[in-house]
Amino acid sequence: MHNYRLFVASGLNFADSTEVLKHIGERMVNEGVVKDTYPAALLEREATYPTGIALEEHIVAIPHCEAIHAREPAIYLIRPSAPVPFSQADDDGQVAAELIIALIVTDPQEQLKLLRTLFGKLQQNEFIEGLLLAKETEIENYFHENILAAVA
Repeated sequence: MHNYRLFVASGLNFADSTEVLKHIGERMVNEGVVKDTYPAALLEREATYPTGIALEEHIVAIPHCEAIHAREPAIYLIRPSAPVPFSQADDDGQVAAELIIALIVTDPQEQLKLLRTLFGKLQQNEFIEGLLLAKETEIENYFHENILAAVA
């Protein structure tokens, strides 16, 4: 199992999903976890395969792209100041994501395992509430205990 670097940001303001994706791309390039090809690949992947997901009580987006654009595995969890419009994954509609979880993986098999675990946890309202309400200093431990420990 890869050791994922976890990045967290709260209270950022974005007009739309494109702004979020550009921010993710820039931040991940600056952190050195992705190649220079990542920002464009992330935007292209989202345009082709949207990642907005309407769950029972919350809406999340899980942007990601192919592993060839990554240097090392990472997860960037963003709690924006206000929900951000994303295209919905399973239809042509728009949803307002209150939580954005960008996945950067180096191994496609690990990506599938991580996505399965994450989707399973996202079905549990208390997990999402925990991510939304936790203090920023507590989010890393919360995410590690609930997601990363499960895929280790």
